[in-house]
Amino acid sequence: MRRAMRQVREQQGPDAVILSSRRVGDEIEVVAAIDYDASLLDAAPRCSAGRQQPKPEVAPPRERSDWSREPSLVDMKQEVASLRKLLESQLGSLTDNETLRVQPARPAIAQEMESLGISPALAAEIAETAADQTAPVSAALRDLQDRLPVMQREIVDEPGAVALVGPTGVGKTTTIAKLAARFALKHGAGQLGLVTTDGFRIGAQEQLLTFGRILGVPVKLVRDGAELTDTLAAMGDKRLVLIDSAGMGQRDRRIHAELAAIIENGDAVRVLLTLSATAQRGVLQETVAAFRALDPAGCVLTKVDEAASLGGAISTLIANELPLAYITDGQAVPEDLHRAGGKRCNLVERALELKRDAEDHYPEVAHG
Repeated sequence: MRRAMRQVREQQGPDAVILSSRRVGDEIEVVAAIDYDASLLDAAPRCSAGRQQPKPEVAPPRERSDWSREPSLVDMKQEVASLRKLLESQLGSLTDNETLRVQPARPAIAQEMESLGISPALAAEIAETAADQTAPVSAALRDLQDRLPVMQREIVDEPGAVALVGPTGVGKTTTIAKLAARFALKHGAGQLGLVTTDGFRIGAQEQLLTFGRILGVPVKLVRDGAELTDTLAAMGDKRLVLIDSAGMGQRDRRIHAELAAIIENGDAVRVLLTLSATAQRGVLQETVAAFRALDPAGCVLTKVDEAASLGGAISTLIANELPLAYITDGQAVPEDLHRAGGKRCNLVERALELKRDAEDHYPEVAHG
């Protein structure tokens, strides 16, 4: 068929179209034309398995046909596509075999990383780097820890205003209380101011007001950027001002409108993005993307004690180069707030602990 098509185009030019084809013994009979009359289709023999077929309806006279839709050519394209997929699969197998020969530990390392919940792309990258090391798994874990960005200076030691933003239900208000208590223990409650921009959830306001009364710290409600600017100016004598914001779903189109007060005071306010360790990796990535316009300086990872895996959070922070500032792993104030880099805030080590616990208590789940 391919030779027939080539001969037709050589003899009649590139505009030639194939009107019909059929097998005659060991050969193929082709009817082709240039600027043809569609009535020729009526005269062209059509057969299948030796039986005459009904004549199809044809297009209006002198309409040019698309030769690329000729059945034999379509079949040929499908066969070529199948052969291409087969070839790509075989080449991939050859590449994998060569990789196994040169770096036999690489697949096992990648599997170990993925068992922690690390994204396949990051797991493969780390495995490639660690496969040549003397103790490849240990090297991979060190590499993973080294890749995780960590905020070097503690927020409560840096003067200024800090706003916590993030989706609804991640624990922003409780985290604000923990940060406030941590600051008060180190620098005194008189140096602290509390602000909320959440004018919608009465419960959230009451919670922050209660914490404020316990610490002896005033709490101010602001509704827009101008009020926040005035409030920050009025609290200019405070060493640290913590700002609690309204929770918004990462897919809510009103995010920027609801956080306008913080955005308008961007130069005067550092932003910490609050993420839940219990969220799936895809949700975490969506959240980071949704709040990227606020240019967060770092992240607080909450509910670490409730997570089944920490690999999704680790992968998201590494992929987005988002420094980890704190984690929280309980409701105790401020005991369950841990600074990044400390013993209780080594995410890789805690990810390993979670995996071991799962293997001990739910072996059928841990091993698939």
